[in-house]
Amino acid sequence: MDVLCDRRFVLDRPSQLPAGLLASGPGRRTVLHAMHSVVDRLAFAVREDGRLVRSLSVSPDGGVVEDIGDRLPFELPYWAGEHPVEPWPEDGGDRPYPLPFHPLELGEDALHALFGFNVEGHPADVDEVAMLHYLVREPGAARRAAAAARPRRAQRYLMGPDGRPVLLGEPS
Repeated sequence: MDVLCDRRFVLDRPSQLPAGLLASGPGRRTVLHAMHSVVDRLAFAVREDGRLVRSLSVSPDGGVVEDIGDRLPFELPYWAGEHPVEPWPEDGGDRPYPLPFHPLELGEDALHALFGFNVEGHPADVDEVAMLHYLVREPGAARRAAAAARPRRAQRYLMGPDGRPVLLGEPS
């Protein structure tokens, strides 16, 4: 598993993730997940072997910006109205919330379903998620594999001008 984090991945249309970032995805599942609590915005996309299977982007101000593919099982109760939002108190409580659910609540369930952890509202703390690195090599290379499996320092990347991740300290 590769985890890339950058505020530039917060796209209005998560289906439009730059091609350079998808280059490591063939044969794998690629997931983009972005939440912005100030504007109650959620965006996520799921690709299987490079093919987009689901993309959603919602916020109370923008409404449903993108809704591509079949809804995933964790989404269904939200779209069915099982998680209604109370009217906005700043409007005297008479203005209904513009969406049938709160995007950040769906975002937390998306995190749990897609990654196995939550940021808020559940006992698992994001600081307790173990991120391990494994490398499998051909038979006869056990010593090299054992050395490669030792914990490594986290590497930090920035997005390069072509949309590909660039390791900090390397020339772009």
